[in-house]
Amino acid sequence: QVQLVESGGGLVQPGGSLRLSCAASGRTFSSYSMGWFRQAPGKEREFVARISWSDGSTYSADSVKGRFTISRDNAKNTVYLQMNSLKPEDTAVYYCNANYGLTTYWGQGTQVTVSS
Repeated sequence: QVQLVESGGGLVQPGGSLRLSCAASGRTFSSYSMGWFRQAPGKEREFVARISWSDGSTYSADSVKGRFTISRDNAKNTVYLQMNSLKPEDTAVYYCNANYGLTTYWGQGTQVTVSS
């Protein structure tokens, strides 16, 4: 059974940092693209960042470039999202995603709230 389990969310002040983790299990993800998406209240889910499990190449949304960094630890089967210089508009539920062709898996999400 495939599982993506996110952790690391919480409440942080504007300008602060958080690191989200996504632990993947249940199959081999070496051919998968791993990503982070987020959904704010009343808004559609949006893409944040993606990393290739095989070669580590990354791609990020313009709204987070220079502030968020996606990375992976192959030995731990874990993907990370380092979030710096957080803004109130980054407040959302953050979801981990694994994609290969028509196959997609989602985690349950972790809440990130940026507020003073």
